[in-house]
Amino acid sequence: MDFISKELVEYCLKMSSQESELLNQINRETHLNTTQPRMLSGHMQGNLLSILSKLKQPVNALEIGVFTGYSAVCIAEGLAKDGTLYCIDNNEETNQIANSYFLKSNHSHQIKLLEGNALTIISELQVNFDLVFIDADKKNYINYYNNIIEKVNKGGLIIIDNVLWSGKVLTNSEDEETRTLKQLNLLISEDNRVKSLLLPVRDGLFLIVKN
Repeated sequence: MDFISKELVEYCLKMSSQESELLNQINRETHLNTTQPRMLSGHMQGNLLSILSKLKQPVNALEIGVFTGYSAVCIAEGLAKDGTLYCIDNNEETNQIANSYFLKSNHSHQIKLLEGNALTIISELQVNFDLVFIDADKKNYINYYNNIIEKVNKGGLIIIDNVLWSGKVLTNSEDEETRTLKQLNLLISEDNRVKSLLLPVRDGLFLIVKN
């Protein structure tokens, strides 16, 4: 779903900080060697994630849904000096791509890639988080939110991707992903534990700060 013209998006990107060489490599390989390159966070969203992480300087951060590692590299740029980013994904093939780039990153020692079921791994992690990015299977978004909210520190930031779902949240579509995202958006908007803002960036980003 395009919220503004392609020309205006290109102007915004031109006026913004440019991709690093490492991010450019991830971008290029993702488009060459994966079947769903549109899942990549990309330049605009990645830049926003990097800035938010740098503002927050998380000691512990969590990413649910890694794909080829673009967003993780962006988030890692803002970690505290002794910070750790825990990345969870169950896709062995894309995890191999992501990990190859994590090893090239200046923050390789701060990124921990955990392969397996996210809900199981989250329940086992004895860590509280300052920043969480959720960009995985949409059917489990409510489960991810409910399972992670108690592990987010006061003032911690949760970022959730794809919450506008190509505009389908405004339709009567009854597919499971759309229903779940509608329910999630309503849940967050009524949750008095948080302050939230839904941004029309890319496919919709929910920014949520725990009170």
